[in-house]
Amino acid sequence: MRMPKIAPRLAASCAAMLALALGLAQPNAGFAADYPNRTVHMVVPFPAGGTTDIFARLMADRLGKALGQQFIVENKAGAGGNTGTDSVARADPDGYTLVMGTVGTHAINASLYSKMPYDPLKDFVPVAFVAGVPNVLEVNPNKVKAKTVQEFIAEAKAARPPLTMASSGNGTSIHLSGEMFKQATGVDLVHVPYRGSGPAVNDLVGGQVDVMFDNLPSSIGQIRAGTLRPIAVTSAQRSPALPDVPTIAESGVPGFDASSWFALFAPAGTPKAVVDTLNAEVLKTLQDPAVKQRYAEVGAEMRPMTPDEFGAFVKSEKEKWAKVVKASGARVD
Repeated sequence: MRMPKIAPRLAASCAAMLALALGLAQPNAGFAADYPNRTVHMVVPFPAGGTTDIFARLMADRLGKALGQQFIVENKAGAGGNTGTDSVARADPDGYTLVMGTVGTHAINASLYSKMPYDPLKDFVPVAFVAGVPNVLEVNPNKVKAKTVQEFIAEAKAARPPLTMASSGNGTSIHLSGEMFKQATGVDLVHVPYRGSGPAVNDLVGGQVDVMFDNLPSSIGQIRAGTLRPIAVTSAQRSPALPDVPTIAESGVPGFDASSWFALFAPAGTPKAVVDTLNAEVLKTLQDPAVKQRYAEVGAEMRPMTPDEFGAFVKSEKEKWAKVVKASGARVD
């Protein structure tokens, strides 16, 4: 039995419907192909001058030149990074609004804050790991005499009133590094949270506070100028940027290890093609000799990762820091 011929008009209609169906199966496929075709906004959820801001501006400059569109950095500070990060979670998932997230915004805050405006895993797609850095236990040399970890412990325990400890905000890795140190050594330090690392460092230099566990890049200039004294780094290994500064672990507090990281995230639902484009350009940037030199100068570490590898890393970091937050007893309502 012969099948009847399909009329040309009906055949054309069927073809159009098939094309439409394929288009729906691949949302934003055409849109992502010419990305970016306008300005991209990169939100920094902390004030200007801190380590997050430093890496965001470096990446914005490099990505803008590589992709032919302007990448504008916007500082939206507040609530330990939650305010700016949440603004990106609510943005259109088109790749034109990104956030320079941190270990705080995407691994720590979910366990620290009783009410979170966003879910760090469900509301974002991981784009690229940008940098890892140690924190550095540093003091104002005019207010603290100690030059070693053990001297600092003794001085802090004897201080009346207690020494004050600045941080870039509640729940940041800078804050929790200090809390881990307090728990491990039994010292009493009064936490003084700031809206970012920049203003905290300024007050540490000015003598309004005594000590800080800052991200190394945002303090290394003051350390080299002699206005801050480094006592130890918080990472498991010494930093090549400060090779003569010991780790806290090797200074009599075994097992101590607390590092920070910075990375790009996009709102959940952002097309994979856009994420892959951004990831590829970040990886190219990290191979640039000038960028490698800049990272070495500030003590930053490169860890090239695909989006999937980075996503697995973020999940593991969230689980790791949840245990740290629970042990520290820190909580923000």
